[in-house]
Amino acid sequence: MRRTRSLALLGGGLLAAACSDPASPPAGSPEASGAPSLSQAAAPGRAPEFVAGELLVKFRAGTTAEGRGAALRAANGQAAERLLTAAMRRGGDAEGLVLVRTPMDVPGALRALRARGEVEYAEPNWIYQHAATSNDTYFTNGSLWGMYGAATTPANQFGSGAAAAWAKAGGYACTGVYVGIIDEGYMFAHTDLAANAGVNPGETAGNGRDDDGNGYVDDVRGWDFDGNNSTVFDGTGDDHGTHVAGTIGGTGGNGTGVIGVCGSGIKLLNAKFLGSRGGTTANAVKAVDYFTDLKTRHGLNLVATNNSWGGGGYSQALKDAIARANNAGILFIAAAGNSTVDCDPGSCYPAEYPDANVIAVASITSTGAISSFSNFGATTIDIGAPGSAIWSTVPTGSRNRVTSGYASYSGTSMATPHVAGAAALYAARNAGASAATIKSAILSAATPTSSLAGKTVTGGRLNVSGF
Repeated sequence: MRRTRSLALLGGGLLAAACSDPASPPAGSPEASGAPSLSQAAAPGRAPEFVAGELLVKFRAGTTAEGRGAALRAANGQAAERLLTAAMRRGGDAEGLVLVRTPMDVPGALRALRARGEVEYAEPNWIYQHAATSNDTYFTNGSLWGMYGAATTPANQFGSGAAAAWAKAGGYACTGVYVGIIDEGYMFAHTDLAANAGVNPGETAGNGRDDDGNGYVDDVRGWDFDGNNSTVFDGTGDDHGTHVAGTIGGTGGNGTGVIGVCGSGIKLLNAKFLGSRGGTTANAVKAVDYFTDLKTRHGLNLVATNNSWGGGGYSQALKDAIARANNAGILFIAAAGNSTVDCDPGSCYPAEYPDANVIAVASITSTGAISSFSNFGATTIDIGAPGSAIWSTVPTGSRNRVTSGYASYSGTSMATPHVAGAAALYAARNAGASAATIKSAILSAATPTSSLAGKTVTGGRLNVSGF
């Protein structure tokens, strides 16, 4: 069930069917073998978006200040920010990345930079978006079909089988397991989430200090990379992240609302990088590295990050961050996308990165059909999971008075947290299991499903009760 396609064929995202760099890299450069040019991309759909006038640049190790300056002048660029995360340093990268701003058009600036010997790679600052449309009462009244199995009460054979797994192994606890939500913020005070909301154990709330030395002050619940502050939840606009959180870790047994795949014991942490206009590659890299550093710094049993977002084109910077997470033993669980695209000849980033820790998730309906919107790929998308008409937690109310609510959304964004929750449940029941073991268990247990045959690596759907 390994992916067999080369990087030269990869591309894409949740809102973009055709994904490529907006300027062709020079022959022989690192990105020449990894990212197709616009002339090579041929999938229908919405073109990928990037931040106008911004680039991410990786200079070669040992490049002098004079060399950097000469390269930037070639693109009429100014260094706006240096991205050198703790995870990069631990991986032996002393250079990091430079966020460059230029008045030039992005394709022209990329050509100028890629022609310079001082530059290892240069790429757009891609824009990513989430993809969703718009006892535990929703479980008992038949609404929470994604948690059911063929023999549960209520029952749905096309659900994830989570409820059957709870019965099989004595409960829904995921004690001691952490999952990182890379998304919008999430409402950690929600009635159905508060009990499972995690904290950074190295940080003391409200003292105005960076207690654990990771570069972020008071990041108790995580960090908002979009707003560059510690307030990860900013109100009703953070509905998508809150919905994702409820599917992973909605509180079970409280007689209210929904239950997640992990109904208790799990701890959810947040790296917010999606704002009102989406999120950028620069902030996505920081978010992935935030969790990598948090795991290595504190030894948290951080099993996976949930990534219900996509768009843009191939990014070496983001791929490198995912590789650092892989080295730390963190699964990167990614939504396939909502453009009805075959990702094999098309493109679906970040789901399509070939790193060993990536699990790419398509969406199915309550009747077992692949969702009408879902991307797919026989060699690129791993597994299907419930993603149509999924009830979960959301913030409701007004800007000044936010309350706990529930809503039904559809999207591969909703399928992905079912798999993230499954990874956490497996980790809780198999102490010390590696990321590779957890991924293998999930994919090996997939139930063959006709709608997914030839459209996913496994040809099947998530079956939590199967491992």
